[in-house]
Amino acid sequence: MQHPLASAQEQLRVLRNPARPLKPFGRALEESGLFPLRATGIRVFQINVGKLCNQTCRHCHVDAGPDRREIMSRQTAELCMSALAGTDIPTVDITGGAPELNPNFRWLVERSKALGRHVMDRCNLSVLLLDPQEGTAEFLAANDVEIVASLPYFLEPQTDAQRGDGVFARSLESLRRLNALGYGQPGSSLKLNLVYNPAGAYLPPPQHAIEADFRRELGRRYGIVFHSLYTITNMPIGRFLEFLVRSGNYERYTERLAAAYNPGTAEGVMCRYTLSVGWDGTLYDCDFNQMLDLPVSYGAPAHIRDFHAALLDGRRIVVGQHCYGCTAGGGSSCGGATV
Repeated sequence: MQHPLASAQEQLRVLRNPARPLKPFGRALEESGLFPLRATGIRVFQINVGKLCNQTCRHCHVDAGPDRREIMSRQTAELCMSALAGTDIPTVDITGGAPELNPNFRWLVERSKALGRHVMDRCNLSVLLLDPQEGTAEFLAANDVEIVASLPYFLEPQTDAQRGDGVFARSLESLRRLNALGYGQPGSSLKLNLVYNPAGAYLPPPQHAIEADFRRELGRRYGIVFHSLYTITNMPIGRFLEFLVRSGNYERYTERLAAAYNPGTAEGVMCRYTLSVGWDGTLYDCDFNQMLDLPVSYGAPAHIRDFHAALLDGRRIVVGQHCYGCTAGGGSSCGGATV
């Protein structure tokens, strides 16, 4: 069952009408000399293949889960690859939900590789142990797919509290399998990067510090290795927004994000070099805008069938109050801290 703030309209209503109004994000950009914010070209072609997932995580901004039916069709997947073929965009970032559950996932990987692109899979780890996913880990290794894997913490209680009972143990099993295939090993081209989200209403610690903790503890306790760890700030949307409202932390958290606004991170936010394709082909500046139903605007084509690289490369970015989440402190993006 979806939460009470499942609709994008309800989430936007909460974000735009706090009890204690924040400075509009656009004004913060203006004071930093960055308004209007514009894309600087497309280096990452991010494809969200749907909201179907085998987990129901408390912090999920996508509101993904086993009961979701939004899933990218083969026709839309083909439009994505047709658009990509006419560009030199170097990286394809496949996300979800659990992207591996989309029946077109392997086709997207193989087609992207055939076009000479680097491919990333945003994996929740436990999905690799499902019976229908037998051989998926080996498929990813054979195609030199970079894995960006969610792991909230290096201890079981914290991870299971955020992601569900037994998820930590299954995640470790998947990580051991990936390590055995060469993922995360020193000098290996099979990149394995982990993602850390805070468990509560606070900003992540400095990325280098928490990475050192993960590397030490996962190695010492479980013999697991990885390449890098990314910290991502929990965005006040989706299930995390509902948690903030329900727990009475919404005002305090959003004020904390706004107070931590960093012009240096705003300059390098991921929307400036990423184009996000929704499961139905709608185009967005980022995955967060996608979940708030805020498609690209200001004259840029809004659907993959109308893809036009020249019009999208320097497009004006759609911003809102949630954007404080990507610009607070050391910044936050799909690749971790930005400064």
